[in-house]
Amino acid sequence: MRKIKKGDKVEVIAGKDLGERGEIVTVHVKDSRVVVSGVNIGKKHEKARQVGNRQIPAQIVEFNAPLHVSNVMLVCPSCDKASRVGFRFKDDGRKVRFCKACNADID
Repeated sequence: MRKIKKGDKVEVIAGKDLGERGEIVTVHVKDSRVVVSGVNIGKKHEKARQVGNRQIPAQIVEFNAPLHVSNVMLVCPSCDKASRVGFRFKDDGRKVRFCKACNADID
């Protein structure tokens, strides 16, 4: 089980987008990176090209670049604060994440 999953709301704690919040779109486990919607926007210049019968003009495309997982912090749904995540086992044996700030279960 991971501390941060796809669909979680996170806050950026380091870098140029410090303090921004967004939802996790993808998680790259091998690289320890996450892509957060609306955060760490990159620009890519593309040449004009022919695709089938269409001519696509030259353009500048914006995309969400990945951030290292250590630069984001999970936002607790109950207390709405960026907090650390812990793990504990429920009575039925399930492992769940919990917020260390307010001690509430996250899943």
